[in-house]
Formats: sequence, structure tokens, C-alpha cells
Amino acid sequence: MTGSFSLANLLLGLALGGLALFLVRDSLGAGGSFLRTRRAAALLALFVEELVRSAWRVAVLVLSPRLVVRPGILAYPLTVDRDIEITLLANLITLTPGTLSVDVSDDRRTLFVHALDCADPERTVAEIRAAFERRILEALR
Repeated sequence: MTGSFSLANLLLGLALGGLALFLVRDSLGAGGSFLRTRRAAALLALFVEELVRSAWRVAVLVLSPRLVVRPGILAYPLTVDRDIEITLLANLITLTPGTLSVDVSDDRRTLFVHALDCADPERTVAEIRAAFERRILEALR
């Protein structure tokens, strides 16, 4: 709230986050909150792992003497179908270095993703599906 890292601000942020979750609990579904919390923590841990891994890949790519990139936009077929799931997936992709969510199709079945290195789009789609999308479904359903 004040921009400084202190125990009071941390506790206030925890309380406000808990209040926000309490207010939207019906839209997320009731029951299984402990299991859902564990799965959400696993999703967060996965995101941090992917963040570090992607940052390393981008750093190696950018610092290599011969900059060989194959950027492109790929069509990612969505398994998630609820607004919160699509938004969370798009944000996790955007926050990961080297990828950017560009648009969602009108029928909400395809997410268009710009990748810095799109040499193997099938592998990129498989990585997103195996990591983020599966964990999002586990955490929110």
C-alpha cells in the first residue's frame, strides 16, 4: 500500500488478498479450498520455474554471437473455456519471457501467441499445454 516492504504491508496484502478471494469464491466454485490452495501454490511454483527457465533461454539467445531467432505467431487451441481460465493462461504466457499473448479468437477456442523463437510451434504448444493449461485446470476446477 505504501510502496515499502515491511511486515505490516505484507500482512495487509495477505488480508486484502484473502478478502478478494472470499468475495469471488462463488465464481471460483465452493468446496475443496485446501486442495485448491495447494494446487494454486503448485501453479505459482511452476510459473516461477518457467519464468527462470524462459529468462535463461532468452538471455542465451540474445547474448549469442549469431542472433538466430525465428519469431512468429502461433495459434494455440484452448482447452480452458471459462473467462478466468483464459485470462490466467494469457497472463502467464505474457509474463513469461519470450512469449506474448496477442489475441483470443471470437469463439474463444484459440489463443494467438507471439513467440520469440517459433522454430517448432508444435513443441511450444505442447509445452504450454503440459505446464500452464493443465495446472490451471487443476487449480480452478
